[in-house]
Amino acid sequence: MAPDLLTLYNYDEFIPAKFEPWMRFDQSPPLGEKGPDFPLTCLDGTETRLSEVLAKNTYTIVEFGSFT
Repeated sequence: MAPDLLTLYNYDEFIPAKFEPWMRFDQSPPLGEKGPDFPLTCLDGTETRLSEVLAKNTYTIVEFGSFT
């Protein structure tokens, strides 16, 4: 049975073989180019979209996961 996505993401040790598959910066839009729109879940459980957040704010930072 293949491990699920959450198990793969929450690896047990910080070694290149376990974190490098997640590092796909080449697939990110270039700096200054508009990124794709997608749903975001707020801390209170409500859902919004990236486009809604961008329309309301001059600057927006979206963090995915942890770089610790």
